[in-house]
Amino acid sequence: MSGAPARAGVIGWPVSHSLSPRMMGAWIADAGLAGTYEPIAAAPEAFAGAVAGLRARGYAGVNVTLPHKEAALALADTASDAARACGAANVLVFSDHGIHADNTDISGVHAALDAAGWRGDAGPAVLVGAGGAARAALFVLKASGVPLRIVNRSRDRAAALVRATGCPAEIHALEDAAAALEHARLVINATSLGMKGQPPLELPLEVLPETAMVFDMVYAPLETGLLRSARARGLRTADGLSMLIGQARPAFQAFYGLPAPAATPVRALLEAALVSRP
Repeated sequence: MSGAPARAGVIGWPVSHSLSPRMMGAWIADAGLAGTYEPIAAAPEAFAGAVAGLRARGYAGVNVTLPHKEAALALADTASDAARACGAANVLVFSDHGIHADNTDISGVHAALDAAGWRGDAGPAVLVGAGGAARAALFVLKASGVPLRIVNRSRDRAAALVRATGCPAEIHALEDAAAALEHARLVINATSLGMKGQPPLELPLEVLPETAMVFDMVYAPLETGLLRSARARGLRTADGLSMLIGQARPAFQAFYGLPAPAATPVRALLEAALVSRP
């Protein structure tokens, strides 16, 4: 790369928990780049000003994490189809032409499912949740053409998601999860349930066929109670760390102008980081 070293980061509130600096830093080192990648804390009311300041200081862009993803899309000058479809952006790329928003969570969902061997298997898919992460999964599932069922605490919010995306789906309340899971070939947890400090997500996995897959977007802890139960049944599983790494690869390319080195053992590095956390 020519010119000054590329600078990028991840912006959120809070952001100290993010694994992205460790992952991006490993790729930067293995690619032999002089670039940097740093955590950037910005409260919601300071987000727009922080983004403007980063762009003015010559940053190539930022990854965007909670709670700023919808605000990131709103302030962008242009946006990818993926970002518009999800109603949120997790990547902002800066240039002389303005700010471009993208949503690579979709790439992350694809990466996690591909790594676990899901190829759009025939049969219903069950999506638990109706927030921003659920939108990314919905984008992938809609393209696959599988019948879709959405399970959410609020049926109204799930119905709003269906209307916003134009993706037909059965809607089930969380207490009706058994009916939703019957004969399903894929179950995706797109909620924070099961994350450290959050209540577990308890689903009646016994009603799933033996060929089903369970994908939990949560990665802290890496083995959630949901995944532990799925593995005990012998079901295929996909975890949130695969999604995290998958969504970071296109962001690295956008910031630094070359692919993330394939040989870097980022999964092992991130697993070690998760184990060492209190």
